Amino acid sequence: MISVSLVVPVYSGEDYLVPLTDAIESVRRNWLDKDFPMLIAEAIFVDDHSRDNSDKLLAELADKYSWMTYLQLSRNFGQHPATIAGILHTAGDWVVTLDEDLQHHPDRIIELLERAVTTSSDLVYARPVGAVHGKRSRDTSSRLFKRLMVWLTGNPYINKANSFRLIRGEVARGAASACNYETYLDVALYWFTTSIEVMDMKMTDERFQQTGKSGYSFRSLISHARRMLVTSQIKVLRVGALLGVMAVMMTIALALFIFIQKIVSPESVPVQGWTSTIISIFFFGGITLMMISVLLEFVSTLVQSTLGKPSYFLVDRSGDAALKSFFTKQNAAPEKIT
Repeated sequence: MISVSLVVPVYSGEDYLVPLTDAIESVRRNWLDKDFPMLIAEAIFVDDHSRDNSDKLLAELADKYSWMTYLQLSRNFGQHPATIAGILHTAGDWVVTLDEDLQHHPDRIIELLERAVTTSSDLVYARPVGAVHGKRSRDTSSRLFKRLMVWLTGNPYINKANSFRLIRGEVARGAASACNYETYLDVALYWFTTSIEVMDMKMTDERFQQTGKSGYSFRSLISHARRMLVTSQIKVLRVGALLGVMAVMMTIALALFIFIQKIVSPESVPVQGWTSTIISIFFFGGITLMMISVLLEFVSTLVQSTLGKPSYFLVDRSGDAALKSFFTKQNAAPEKIT
């Protein structure tokens, strides 16, 4: 039996926790009743120092459901640290992270699992399609932000990252154990695997559409961007090194041109001194830019090592065969089981 662990960070989810746990119980029972070869073994809810009555409600729900575990952080640390704390308490073969507000419905977990085993992937992101927030400016700004981060870091998977993830258990716990407070979880996952798939999925952020309030403030988005850049090896630094090399080469070429011109036609250079000054500035400026870029990239590498980037990591995908066979049979059946 393949076990699946759910991790749900909670900050202001009082209105959604009961429907969410009911939905998890429904999916869990459905899998059991239909004798699926996988089981939702546990759901770990992490209270990130909620600003409503989520903590009290979580305690009541944990008493009601034997598969539910309730963890409480000592203060508000943020969504990623709360998710990391939950992952470190899991024991499942697969780990699913999802938001508290039913934007990521438990019904869709089986689709992520099917995509993972049929493509031998360790991580599957659900990529939202359509008007998630019901507001074009909000959706557009989110996409532009991710594209900017891809350009700055050179990491193509940042554009695919979403908090609705299916992660192979050992990869999830390995990445979570490597994280410290400043580590961005999705970048850390990229350290441990590049077997990453993306699955388009229609999602609706009902909380934002109903209240107009996002789970992320502008300040938190800036904090996310900073941590993402700190955790990533910033590829844009290499552009600085390249510009420095180009400046040095152009300066040498210009110096040779002026030297030859001075020999062949001395009168064509009426003003003395300015040319050598400009050449010196460009030459040493290029050298400086190149050395600073190399130094900063070296510091970036040291930072990644400090943040927990591993030299290597082993993964066992042998257990995927049984699930892959199950999904193959399921898809061949007259009526697909869901």
